[in-house]
Amino acid sequence: MNVYDSGRIAVILENMGYKAASKVEEADLIIFNTCHIREKAAEKLFSDLGRIEIIKNERAERGLETIIGVVGCVVQAENEQIAVRAPYVNFATGPLTYYRIPEILQRIAAEKNICVIDTDFPAESKFDFLPQNKCSGGCSYLAIQEGCNNFCTYCIVPYTRGVETSRPIEDIIAEAKRLVEGGTLEINLLGQNVNSYHGEDANGKERNLAYLLNKLSEIDGLKRLRYTTSYPADMNDELIACHKDLSKLMPYLHLPLQSGSDKILKAMNRRHTSGQYLNIVEKLKNANPRIGLSSDFIVGFPGETDDDFRATMDMVEKVNYIQAFSFKYSRRAGTPAAVYPNQVEEKVKQKRLAVLQDDLFSRQLNFNKECVGKIMPVLFESKGRKNGEIFGRTPYMQTLVAKGGLENLNKIKNVEITSGGMNSLNGVIK
Repeated sequence: MNVYDSGRIAVILENMGYKAASKVEEADLIIFNTCHIREKAAEKLFSDLGRIEIIKNERAERGLETIIGVVGCVVQAENEQIAVRAPYVNFATGPLTYYRIPEILQRIAAEKNICVIDTDFPAESKFDFLPQNKCSGGCSYLAIQEGCNNFCTYCIVPYTRGVETSRPIEDIIAEAKRLVEGGTLEINLLGQNVNSYHGEDANGKERNLAYLLNKLSEIDGLKRLRYTTSYPADMNDELIACHKDLSKLMPYLHLPLQSGSDKILKAMNRRHTSGQYLNIVEKLKNANPRIGLSSDFIVGFPGETDDDFRATMDMVEKVNYIQAFSFKYSRRAGTPAAVYPNQVEEKVKQKRLAVLQDDLFSRQLNFNKECVGKIMPVLFESKGRKNGEIFGRTPYMQTLVAKGGLENLNKIKNVEITSGGMNSLNGVIK
């Protein structure tokens, strides 16, 4: 979502006459787009801002003005503390109001030496005010839903992104068609809880994600569809059927579990049990035996015992994820879990995370090695690190490197997989 928002901010600035600077020292305007899911990301922002302050002061000595802005969820959570901790910041606006950047910059130009803080939760949708999205290459993100109503006890998102809102069907289809006309081959639908999508069609009838996927799959020139991030309790039978019926829908799904313990899932306020999750997985694999699943895990949630952790490890064994993201529980101020009793010691969290990641990484490596010898369609997105190499993604979101010219970028090519490592594949274009 932040990549998508950053792209929209770039379009806003381009429409104002700004051009991208080749390096930060040459920039008249520097904007940080932030995430507040984990404490580390928030603290990294202030560390980075400190380094930018040095650049701002050096430029000022040469008579050059530098405007610093902060956008996103950290702003919504920290609010006025942005100006207190980093008084050299010129403006800060939340993830729902960054469309106001033009008027904020006008105000700064007129009043000078002010810090504009905008953390409103506007009644209107930001999508009504944003300029048209631009194709950014063969793969494009498209936000269809924002906010969350689930209020998991560890999560800050409902407090920073607000309640769930869904864009109208016609607006999404129009944006998708513009992206495809610009060269996009793959669209990844975005939302904090994307499969709770409930946008209205042209007749005012509320439609779900399955309906939207079917409509998007009819667009000529669109080759691939994905959606993220899903909430297990909102995986209905219509949506599962899409994984059987729609050839453009990639055989990969990110379906966060968080914990294998029903006791912990309840404490997290997740609306599913481990048994219900396994039932969904079984339905998905019956719908498409080729499907690969990834997940999110939190270890060391308050009250988690050794037995609870073993339940998580058991679920990993049963599902056999091909990829996963795992983290130690991080207290977020303002969330219920932050004040729960029985907080798990840091050393226990670290030990459990190491055990879990060792298992998850082993499964990821095994899946990648099992791909060796297979031919996969790969969408090449950019140049590789080495000359003569290009970078792309398989249907399973694996990164792949192959030798090839730039004429292969933004195209889907059949590739024979020659080797598989932990984080990427290598292959030969056929």
